[in-house]
Amino acid sequence: MKRERWGSKIGVILAVAGSAVGLGNFLRFPVQAVKNGGGAFMIPYFISLFLLGIPLMWIEWTIGRFGGGFGHGTAPGIFHTLWRKNRFIKYFGVIGIFGPIAIFIYYTYIESWLLAYTFFPLRNDFASINSTHEMVEFLNGFRGIVKNQYFSSILTAYIFFILTFSLNLIIIYFGIKRGIERVCKVAMPTLFLFAIILVIRVLTLKNELNPDWSPLNGLGFLWNPEFSSLKDARVWLSAAGQIFFTLSVGIGVILTYASYLSKDDDVLLSGLTSASTNEFAEVILGGSIVIPAAFVFFGPVGIKEIANQGSFDLGFVTMPLILKSLSFGRIFEIMWFFLLFLAGLTSSISLAQPAIAFLEDEFNLSKKKCVLIFGIICFLLSNFAIFFLSKGVIDELDFWGGTFALVIFATIETILFAWIFGMENAWEEMHSGSDINLPSFYKFIIKYITPSFLIFILLFWTVQYAIPTLLLKNVKPENLPYILITRFILLVIFVVLCILVKISWDRKGEKIET
Repeated sequence: MKRERWGSKIGVILAVAGSAVGLGNFLRFPVQAVKNGGGAFMIPYFISLFLLGIPLMWIEWTIGRFGGGFGHGTAPGIFHTLWRKNRFIKYFGVIGIFGPIAIFIYYTYIESWLLAYTFFPLRNDFASINSTHEMVEFLNGFRGIVKNQYFSSILTAYIFFILTFSLNLIIIYFGIKRGIERVCKVAMPTLFLFAIILVIRVLTLKNELNPDWSPLNGLGFLWNPEFSSLKDARVWLSAAGQIFFTLSVGIGVILTYASYLSKDDDVLLSGLTSASTNEFAEVILGGSIVIPAAFVFFGPVGIKEIANQGSFDLGFVTMPLILKSLSFGRIFEIMWFFLLFLAGLTSSISLAQPAIAFLEDEFNLSKKKCVLIFGIICFLLSNFAIFFLSKGVIDELDFWGGTFALVIFATIETILFAWIFGMENAWEEMHSGSDINLPSFYKFIIKYITPSFLIFILLFWTVQYAIPTLLLKNVKPENLPYILITRFILLVIFVVLCILVKISWDRKGEKIET
């Protein structure tokens, strides 16, 4: 069966950028910056971008295109093409399918909240809400955590989940060119347009009672450096983590997207362009909306409390209160939540593609069958995350699928690319069809600095987070059964994927080894 191809260079760039541009750009980044020294945070941030983020972006674009030339669109087959003599390396590649599935299970549900919150202003649902406490109550009632005057059940949230989940499957069904590319060509410009409009509106805000609480001072609060924070290792790790997750590297998605490229497609310039697009969304737009807006309304003391509450409350609690108080507030509320929904949608459809590509490439199944299998399994698993949200299920899925697996996968693929495939072969493959030449010092960075950086992050997170999480530290006794069931589900997913890889290789036999 002939593999799909992207319809245009701009299409694949926008698709990869769409995968990277998500809620973290507009919510997580500004909070991380405020909590980690303001402008000083940007020093380790940009160092991490050049030593970790961009090299990983190039690595994934390159090996994805390379593996696609052999008919493989996912990490098991791609890893095998890089190290044919090792019969086990393809099983490490399973992480690149496992992680996206684990994230997709809960991500579409959170994404559906954004769709719902886009519609709520149309009904003027926020009109009677005037405090953060009331907005939190509204959110908890919507999610079915409590029954209150706003919602008597989870039915509304579930309807929007069905709509969002179905929309994802429809886009995926239409494929790379007619589905994902077409959606991203519309969604990304719309997202940027709404973000720019919101930035302009935020920068024109005034606080008549407290003139010093201005948007410019809010930007200063975000960007003025506290250089003493650079002595704290956690600031450097936070910056590295933000770069790691904001570029969507280590998930396995970029590998799959790049596998649909032709041999003469430029991966260096395309990778750099998609990374730059993401950084514009994060640093310029994401850094100019929520923090300056919150500073105008809550001041320097209140903004610190908001940052400590986390990015989640910032998006669903603080911003609606701010926007509803403005002239034409409902329009700005709709813009805010719809741009976040588009950011979520372009990310979630990318998360589904590795599993779809795996079934298509390795089992020669039709698109319809692949989408049906994927949809049924993920829908059933999503319900567990939906109905037991308050039991910590989503946090557990996010840690193992959306955090730890990513770092492991990125470490493996970097070592495999630079050391096993070989830096000279890697360098030649990177530049094949390229319109630019990388400075030769990036050879040293990709071979030594990037893997060392990743190993350090992996070790730190293992000690600080993975081991305590594995040992069930800080888990409430009443939540323990749900956490254990979640881990069992994740283990089953991983084992089943390994079995499917073995079945595929056994069926194809020597054909796949040559």
